[in-house]
Amino acid sequence: MKQIHDVTLAFSTDLPCWPGDPSPTVERIQDMDAGDACNVTRLDSHLHFGTHVDAPIHFVADGSDVTEMPLDVLMGPARLVELPDVDAITADVLDDLGLEAGVKRLLFKTRNSDLWNDPGQGFRTDYVALTPDAARWVVEHDIRLVGVDYLSVERFGEPDHATHHALLEAAVIIVEGLDLRAVGAGDYGLVCLPMKVAGADGAPARVVLTSD
Repeated sequence: MKQIHDVTLAFSTDLPCWPGDPSPTVERIQDMDAGDACNVTRLDSHLHFGTHVDAPIHFVADGSDVTEMPLDVLMGPARLVELPDVDAITADVLDDLGLEAGVKRLLFKTRNSDLWNDPGQGFRTDYVALTPDAARWVVEHDIRLVGVDYLSVERFGEPDHATHHALLEAAVIIVEGLDLRAVGAGDYGLVCLPMKVAGADGAPARVVLTSD
């Protein structure tokens, strides 16, 4: 029987928010405790918060939106690699993984994962992410989806957002904000289902891994 691993952060206002973005609000607008017939909650949030995907239109003016993301890429075999001792994921780091041909979905577990033990500490700028040469390596090796364990696939302050551009211009799906604390390196089945928001440049996603 397959094991199911939920690697989605619970959507909570306690999570860190990207600097300059508005903090989400979650408000109970009907409340049974106040005498209402049912509970109804209002959510006000931008789409790049918590566990989410980036669509090409996030950085590519004529790119496709979330509704056009291919499900056959969002679901399928994935390789999770652990890189606990790196400060940045470079092309040399990826070369050293010795990935065989055919890996299409690649997830990175780094020291970022420990940050989710205390999400209330606020946004951290020293998170581990892919360098532009690593992004080009991903494209050159025909990897179609990458996932990271913090809020951005590229380093904070990366000039010209070069990592995002390299990936999204090649239609590589980016999954950000994964919670990989409870899973180790290995091969998994991936299911990543973003909210289907028309015209959107990103969307919250529920992401699970399955293993034997």
